[in-house]
Amino acid sequence: MKKALNILVTGCGGDIGQSIGKILLKSSYTKNLFGIDISDKNAAQFIYPNFSVGLRFTHPDYLKRLELFIEEHAIDIIIPIAEPELRFFSAQNILDTIGRAKMITASSLALEIGFDKFKTAEFLKNENLPFPETFLAKELISIESFPVILKSKTGSGSKDIHMINTMEEFLFYTRNDIENYVVQEFITDKNGEFTCGLFRSCEGEIRSQIFKRELTGGYSGYGEVIENNDIKALLEKLAVKLDLVGSINVQLRITENLPKVFEINPRFSSTVLYRHIFGFEDLLWSIEDKLGYELSNYKENAIGRKFYKGFEEYIK
Repeated sequence: MKKALNILVTGCGGDIGQSIGKILLKSSYTKNLFGIDISDKNAAQFIYPNFSVGLRFTHPDYLKRLELFIEEHAIDIIIPIAEPELRFFSAQNILDTIGRAKMITASSLALEIGFDKFKTAEFLKNENLPFPETFLAKELISIESFPVILKSKTGSGSKDIHMINTMEEFLFYTRNDIENYVVQEFITDKNGEFTCGLFRSCEGEIRSQIFKRELTGGYSGYGEVIENNDIKALLEKLAVKLDLVGSINVQLRITENLPKVFEINPRFSSTVLYRHIFGFEDLLWSIEDKLGYELSNYKENAIGRKFYKGFEEYIK
């Protein structure tokens, strides 16, 4: 019999954490829902019934305090959301359990590859999958053809991504930190940009959902569920090559009728709630897979459905 669980989400204050909280609040798997963030100046406190402020992962007592919290509240499942925390756990090889709690993350190779944009491109190249030409910025003496994309090698989000049209712009943006940048081939979005949920179970079952999206302020502001056999086949190959267990987000564009992956986010993404509403319940499948339960059904019947990013105000 499937039991209701005490679930803890860390780094819950951002848009992804809030979306995950909304999903878990309505899930039959949830007995008590806990959320921890490094700040209370966000709306997560209105979503998580048991919200508290915790330590940054850089604090020397971070892990010990987290273990005590898990023990005190009899946490069954912990879901880390913030990428810095995920990097910490990956570096420490803490990906299965913390104390008594089972951990929900993507598997180790997916984390390693997805956290580094240069490793992502090299991995795709070595596995004979379509990839954008990508170079370490520090190794470039000159750039032969513009425009190119300059992005943080290890960052997430859009704040450290720049369209570069001249060598002067390249030198300007890398003047203080060239070590942490990569230069990537520019892939036009005239054929659209796609963000894809990709899940693979521990027994190798692969499920995916493809959104054709438009960005608004760095977020997926609008999207439509589409069917594309080329993208689906590429996602399935990628899941196998990564030996993926868990859920990740894959971003790509199409050039010369060829889908090219330009980013792998080895975590739940900002579209997790939309995917869930459209039947792609990768958060719940990840919990089921971790606990050894049979996966809930996936009915691929959402083609053509659209989402629109909105906002909600909370007053205290």
